[in-house]
Amino acid sequence: MKVKVGDVVLPGDYCDEIASVGAKSKVLIGPGLKKEIDHVFVTKAGVLKKRNPSTFWVDSYQKRYIPCRGENAIGIVHQKAGDIYRVDIGGSCTASLSYLSFEGATKKNRPEVQIGDVIYAKILVASKDMEPELVCVDSHGKKGCLGVLSDGFVFKCSLNLIRKILSPSCPLLDSLKNEWPFELAAGMNGRIWIKANTLRETIAVGNAILGAEYLSDDEIKTMCNNIASILTGHIS
Repeated sequence: MKVKVGDVVLPGDYCDEIASVGAKSKVLIGPGLKKEIDHVFVTKAGVLKKRNPSTFWVDSYQKRYIPCRGENAIGIVHQKAGDIYRVDIGGSCTASLSYLSFEGATKKNRPEVQIGDVIYAKILVASKDMEPELVCVDSHGKKGCLGVLSDGFVFKCSLNLIRKILSPSCPLLDSLKNEWPFELAAGMNGRIWIKANTLRETIAVGNAILGAEYLSDDEIKTMCNNIASILTGHIS
């Protein structure tokens, strides 16, 4: 069935709008879409979204993660095999991470990575026929915010919530950082790592994130103010 941006879509639907834009300029298609000859077909249920100028994807509620090239993911190292670390990122198979995929890593200068460590990495290779491959550096060889995440707290959530809190229009993170300092790493695989000054504040940030999934922007701001008031009352 032919659909347009903003419609609820099902697998097998197609959108002529994407094809018409692609005939004039470059189009980026994200999760939930697949190009076949002259049509772009929907591969999972959800709402067809567009970000200007020409990025399309299907926004859907799901917990099963399908690795996608270029996404950041939070994984847990559970095995070391020679020069490769096996990292669980929540997909159908484990991902591989070479010890040379860290900033400044050489055969003599190996990174300090232990089994059980939490890793924030970028997916370099993602294919249905191959296991995912991770790196902890950007295109310039710098680690940036990637690498081993020490201390902190990791929890799981829906993929939809990850996309929501990372949206520029979502007021959640801005509202929280105005109340107290914390560090946060959000993986597109449905995992979030947070670290605040105290355990109480860390738990408060986690509860605020999980509670924001079905709230409007105004409700999110009110919730953050309420949490801050409760925390201030306990701490003082």
